[in-house]
Amino acid sequence: MMSPEEALASAIASLAGHKLRSALTMLGMIFGVGAVIAMLSIGEGAERQALESIERLGLSNVLIKAKSYNEGEATAVRAKSAGLSARDATALAEAVPGVELVAPRVKIDANKIRSEETKVEAQVYGISHRYPDLVPLALAEGRFFDPLDESTHAQVAILSQEVRRRLFGFGPALGRELKVDDVWLEVVGVLRATGSAPSGAGGEAGLGEIYLPFTTAQRKFQHSPLASPYDELVVRISRQVSSQRAADQMDQLLSRLHAGEKDYELVVPEALLEESRRTQRLFRYVMASIAGISLLVGGIGIMNILLATVLERTREIGVRRAVGARRRDVRLQFLSEALALAGLGGLTGILFGFGIARAVAAWAGWSTVVTPGSVLLATGVATAVGLASGLYPAARAAGLDPAEALRYE
Repeated sequence: MMSPEEALASAIASLAGHKLRSALTMLGMIFGVGAVIAMLSIGEGAERQALESIERLGLSNVLIKAKSYNEGEATAVRAKSAGLSARDATALAEAVPGVELVAPRVKIDANKIRSEETKVEAQVYGISHRYPDLVPLALAEGRFFDPLDESTHAQVAILSQEVRRRLFGFGPALGRELKVDDVWLEVVGVLRATGSAPSGAGGEAGLGEIYLPFTTAQRKFQHSPLASPYDELVVRISRQVSSQRAADQMDQLLSRLHAGEKDYELVVPEALLEESRRTQRLFRYVMASIAGISLLVGGIGIMNILLATVLERTREIGVRRAVGARRRDVRLQFLSEALALAGLGGLTGILFGFGIARAVAAWAGWSTVVTPGSVLLATGVATAVGLASGLYPAARAAGLDPAEALRYE
């Protein structure tokens, strides 16, 4: 009786005797496993990026953003609605059940931003001292604004790491000054490198941000009379209240306050999260189907080559049966060859998948995450496909009549 170890050694020796044919047979499995790992890693990376982006908005928040218009459209809109304002913030806090906190944000269209050494471009926002309670703005050094800064319209600023580096290099930034248009501001804080994006502001990527008290932004910078006083309101909703239901009530209230003019849009991060998860699930199903087809093609290739091998080795099978080999031994030998082909193809496919994931991350700038689960899934499916592909050829080889096989030429 042949042991599994002997069957595996015999299978590897047989494959080594036909290196090119074995390599070509494994290509389908290599591409299939590589595709599974690469696609799952791209999907996992995309999902994590989407979730991080949405979570930065705050899952308990509702964002109300002022819409942008050209001059002609803005004139008509402002005749009916003044845009997002302090009146809206007060009304939302008082009239909508479940609203815990409302924080405004004012965008400044700065033309010139410079320090004593250099000029930069950046997104400039005026925000409330309560803003960090709603949106993750973690400080690396310094302090955040306080109510006194707001009441005195203090000329202070907090910088993102990108702006700090371009304005002051890697030297000290606290206490230094920068000029935004015609207003000098003292740096009182620097944000950490992560989590510095302001509630999905959608500004130009890589510019970085500068924050100052929203009262300073309103009083000491020029604003177009056609612009909305606030460009965004961030509203925190109690966890006992549905964010979507609260958003619907806010929409009804704002519609009345703005005379029916939809010069704002509501963003519900919780709804975005659910939509993102549905999209990612659909993406995974589609990618898994495509990768499954690749693995199926690889399995058909293994079955085809093993059937050809049965014909080639018919006389050998007859000799083995004549000297005492049982059907079980012949079946085990061919199954071992199928598993060896699938296993070697799967291992090579894992490396291939890692390479594709790295290449996509480097070329497209996407985040890719190769998880142990994706490797185990790809390996398990490859093994199952190899085993299934070898069953029929193994059964056919084991079913040969020894006498007929010995006479086969």
